[in-house]
Amino acid sequence: MIKFKGRHYKKTIILMAVRWYLAYSLSYRNIEELMAERGVCVDHSTTNRWVVNYVPQLDNNFRKKYKRQAGISWRMDETYIKIKGQWFYLYRAVDKAGETIDFRLSERRDEAAAKRFFIKAIDASGKPEKVTIDKSGANNAALKSLNTSLEKENKIEIRQIKYLNNVVEQDHRFIKKITKPMMGFKSFGSAQATLSGIELHHILRKNQHKNNETTSVFKQFYALAA
Repeated sequence: MIKFKGRHYKKTIILMAVRWYLAYSLSYRNIEELMAERGVCVDHSTTNRWVVNYVPQLDNNFRKKYKRQAGISWRMDETYIKIKGQWFYLYRAVDKAGETIDFRLSERRDEAAAKRFFIKAIDASGKPEKVTIDKSGANNAALKSLNTSLEKENKIEIRQIKYLNNVVEQDHRFIKKITKPMMGFKSFGSAQATLSGIELHHILRKNQHKNNETTSVFKQFYALAA
């Protein structure tokens, strides 16, 4: 259970502010104004602290208890995220139907970073039968490195077919739409927590929650704190 004891604001207020920030193209100051309209005085910096503190816990609960298993044919790519004026890399993978497999923020874009992403994704979602990537030599090398430890019949099929990767490239757009009003992150830790929350809410919208047929997205999100 996520603890809210000792907070000046009620759990429902905290979760509402956090969800708004992750779900819509809003800045922290936008959230401050929206809360003020509802008679709640919350400084924008307070909402930031809530996001950094609670999002990793919400994401962890979702992964442990509620995330539906995605497909075994992956599309993998990376996109750019600005932190303290510098470009970092958000590695992401979806299955062929567009459901999110996993994501990982990295300072570098190389074989080692790609391999760490694949290891994280496989640990969470199981080994794929095939992975489609673009012409990236680093991503290709990372997959080949992973294959060296697998038996011949269990090796991951590597495909470098650009048009098949359109599904993940299109999926990047939603993440970028939400991060655009944020005008870049101030720290790696803040970026990591926030992006985890944006991805989490995006996953809920894709109906990847086990109870998606009986529970609305916002109720799914709030229930993760139970």
